Amino acid sequence: MGLLVDSQDGVGGGRRGFSSLIRRKQVDSVHVKSSGAAHHHQLAKELTVPHLVAIGVGSTIGAGVYILVGTVAREHSGPALTISFLVAGIAAALSAFCYAELASRCPSAGSAYHYTYICIGEGVAWLVGWALILEYTIGGSAVARGISPNLALLFGGVDSLPVFLARQYIPALDIVVDPCAAILVFIVTGLLCVGIKESTVAQGIVTIANVCAMVFVIVAGTYLGFKTGWTGYQLPTGYFPFGVNGMLAGSATLFFSYIGFDSVASTAEEVKNPQRDLPLGIGAALSICCALYMLVSVVIVGLVPYHAMDPDTPISTAFATNGMQWAAYVITVGAVTALCSTLMGSILPQPRILMAMARDGLLPPFFSDINKRTQVPVKSTIATGIGAAILSFFMDVSQLAGMVSVGTLVAFTMVAISVLILRYVPPDEVPLPASLQDSIDSVSFPYGSISQDISGDDPKASAGSSKDSSKPLLDTVDIMVELPLIEKQLPLVNYTITSSLGLPSFLRYALCGAGGILLLLGLVVLTCIDQDDARHNFGHTGGFICPFVPLLPIVCILINVYLLINLGGDTWARVTVWLIIGVFVYVFYGRTHSSLEDAVYVPAAHANDIYRSSGNYVA
Repeated sequence: MGLLVDSQDGVGGGRRGFSSLIRRKQVDSVHVKSSGAAHHHQLAKELTVPHLVAIGVGSTIGAGVYILVGTVAREHSGPALTISFLVAGIAAALSAFCYAELASRCPSAGSAYHYTYICIGEGVAWLVGWALILEYTIGGSAVARGISPNLALLFGGVDSLPVFLARQYIPALDIVVDPCAAILVFIVTGLLCVGIKESTVAQGIVTIANVCAMVFVIVAGTYLGFKTGWTGYQLPTGYFPFGVNGMLAGSATLFFSYIGFDSVASTAEEVKNPQRDLPLGIGAALSICCALYMLVSVVIVGLVPYHAMDPDTPISTAFATNGMQWAAYVITVGAVTALCSTLMGSILPQPRILMAMARDGLLPPFFSDINKRTQVPVKSTIATGIGAAILSFFMDVSQLAGMVSVGTLVAFTMVAISVLILRYVPPDEVPLPASLQDSIDSVSFPYGSISQDISGDDPKASAGSSKDSSKPLLDTVDIMVELPLIEKQLPLVNYTITSSLGLPSFLRYALCGAGGILLLLGLVVLTCIDQDDARHNFGHTGGFICPFVPLLPIVCILINVYLLINLGGDTWARVTVWLIIGVFVYVFYGRTHSSLEDAVYVPAAHANDIYRSSGNYVA
């Protein structure tokens, strides 16, 4: 395919109008020199595998594990809770495999937004980024709001915090403000502004404290189990009291205990050796979390019969039942450290997503500024911190917390689709800035690749590859997020599937069936088609390769489709309002300010030659 030349201005112009929705950007090339101005937009490469594991484990293991085991064991899994955690971990690993390949091939800030922009198009990428902003803002605020009550427990009770930290009711506004939550958000924001390495070390310390609390539960619980004879397993109902279906229903709920590893992918640009370290970091973090979850569940369901477990305080109640009331303090420490670690994991990715979107012109350039000394997006971090602090101070976000999973499931789905596109129809054109037009012309003549459109069609309409296609964004999804408490009146973050579904059962089953059939047909078709050889040279090679394609990504999509169907009507309404706002922002700002608005699309095979002739190329 030749370089496309407009008959009037001599370039293959950027896609405009509705075609802007499917324009795709280029993977950042390791061979392109950074100019002096662009150099200031690069993040510090400070992270190694241990740092990534700290981010992944800290973002994934939330305080919900201290609550969720009781609810799922009582209502779904029984003693088979451990198997539910294993199945949920395997389901999460499907998305992790997809993330690992794309993170190593396209190691730049932005995570799922970045991959979607490269593989699918600008319109879907914008919605993914917009949904992730919602997820991290509300998620961080919800976590911050749950810390102060649990801190109070460590100091003697609900009213034991100093007045300037304790929650206060304001009758005139009919709201309960939480100064402690806002202060903690500002502390975390300050840590993130100091530098990525320093903030990651701080998160690692908090995560170690959390892991130590879980190890205490495992070790002390094992001792009690052998002492008491593991009464929880000696039941006439057997290991699967609710059957295999109950165990799988529990897995669907527990799936959201594993979200957080996508925070690792958001730091890709700050990793020293992304091709090696990112897949290792994602895989190690997920493996550690799965092992800890399973070991805790083995112990707890063995100490207390599942039907007698306290749904609000299962772990502390299990120890108290066996004469270890003091263990509740250790568990509370674990809950507090888990909340603090999760708070850092919620705030860390959002500035990088804002920065990536601003780099692409979809948001104001204010968000793309990188501090020269710390080499982190300080302005974006401060803006994120202020927004999360205001929400956590003034609002009880428990009613909105179900929306935090919207961004996660949308991102998981788009990443799986991106892997399929990469393997079967990898982008064969790349956008170059119009400033390189002279280099494009100089390269095109030796190759004889300039092709005037002689068919009468508008060359701008032909500028896109025939393989460009607009992939529909799967409907956004949320899972109801309860905020139960270590003590029954105090909140912790806990992800569960809502029981009040917004669609009638017959309609949900019909949609699930139709979607499943379509995806299975797609699996059959893709299995019969050879993957495109261009996939071997796409992006940065030499990294992790996702196995079992197309089976693995399609199974991942099927899981997400199932969860997408299980939505509450009120959450659909809230998500729709947020997405409509996003559409207006894109239409009136992002679309016209996009860095691809005046881009020149050329065959990918010629891109490095063009850069080389322009002098912006290093071996």
